[in-house]
Parts: sequence; C-alpha cells; structure tokens
Amino acid sequence: MIKNLQSALSLAAALSLLSGCAATQVALSKKNLDVQTKMSATLFLDPAEDDKSRTFFVQAKNSSDKDFEVATELRRALSAKGFKLVESPRQAHYVLQVNVLQVGKTDPSAAEAAVYRGYGSDGFALGAGTAYVAGANDQTMVGMGILGSIGGVVADSLVKDVHFSVITDVQIKERLGKGKKARNIAIHHNGSGTSGGTVSTFAENSDWKIHQTRILSSANKVNLDFAEAQPQLQTALVRSIAAIF
Repeated sequence: MIKNLQSALSLAAALSLLSGCAATQVALSKKNLDVQTKMSATLFLDPAEDDKSRTFFVQAKNSSDKDFEVATELRRALSAKGFKLVESPRQAHYVLQVNVLQVGKTDPSAAEAAVYRGYGSDGFALGAGTAYVAGANDQTMVGMGILGSIGGVVADSLVKDVHFSVITDVQIKERLGKGKKARNIAIHHNGSGTSGGTVSTFAENSDWKIHQTRILSSANKVNLDFAEAQPQLQTALVRSIAAIF
C-alpha cells in the first residue's frame, strides 16, 4: 500500500514537472499574436482597362453571432486602389458580396477543413478537439487524473493556447464586355429528413461572370481574448479580399 502511494506521488511529481515545462514552452513560443489568412481558391479578375471598369458595389453581411463588420474597411481599401464606389449594382463593373459565416474560438484543424471545402459548402463542426490516449489502462488514467488536478493548474488555468477564426464566403460578380453573355446554371440540393430530398436547377443568361471563394482568417496567441484579436482579423480579411482586385 505504501509502495503504491509512493509510486503515485512520484508519478504526480513527474507529470506536474512535465506540465509546467509544456506550459512554459507554449507561453514562450506563442507570446506574440500570429494572424494568418488562407483562401480556398485563387480568383483571377480581368484587368480594369478604364475608369468605367474601375467601379464597384459592396454588399457585406454577417450571419455569425459576433459583431464583426468589414464593409467600411473594404470600401476604403478598394477606394485606395483607385476604384470608385457606386450606389447601385447596375452602375458597377464589380459587385463584391461578402458573408461572414463564423467568428469565434475554434480548433485550427476543423477551421482549415471548413475553408478547404470551399464556398457555399454545408455546415462545419468547429470546437475544441478531443484528446485520446491509445492503449491507456487504469494506472495511466490515474496518472492523467493527477496531471489534470495538480500539474494542469498551470497548463489549463494560467497558460491557454487560444485560436480565433473567421470564415467568410466571398462572391465577386464581374460585368462582361459589350455584346457578351454568360450562361449561369445553379443547382440546389434540398434535403428532406435523412433519406430523401429534391434537386432544383435553373439557368439564366447574364451580364456577369461569377467568381467564388472562401477565406479563413485565424489568430493565435497565449491567453488571447477576442477584443485583441478582432481588429487584426478584420484587417487581415480586408487585405486578403482587396488583394484580389
């Protein structure tokens, strides 16, 4: 009995030390805010040849549960590149449509999977990942419990590796030249329960060439809160979209 207790205490001490080292490593390696953007597909627009083709209209929406506004910055960024903002899509050569789908803490792997599924894909599972220990026995689980209750105080309470992400769908409509028409065909899959559904299609002649992509903007830092991450995420998203033009 005493021998088992000594072994448990030794294991607790070792795990506490390892936890402290891990927490220190995370704190040092991620002390600075790291903001990145990734695009699901590259978009190429035809070069604007004259002032008439350097006009744009912006429609920005936010269907997430966070206050995240990019329309003003987008208008400012495109204006700085020599484009003229117009009040109606009928006057525009480019119509930029943006919808912010998700804003918040995420598991980085789940966020990347969501963006690579591309524009308009179905819902995505975002959240904390689950740890799994292969072949764990009762003694291992006891050790893990000790880690959570003793050493984990530092790793879990004082040092948190926090990831925030913003996932945005972007659609750009580019007006075709005089005498040109596009044939746009849309297909919608409408589910019904778990075993059936319907497919709806429609086609139309249009004056617009349509480009679509999805953008992941991510921020990572130790003990990061949303108030610090938000302006950097907004700036990164705007920069990524403006760079298409």
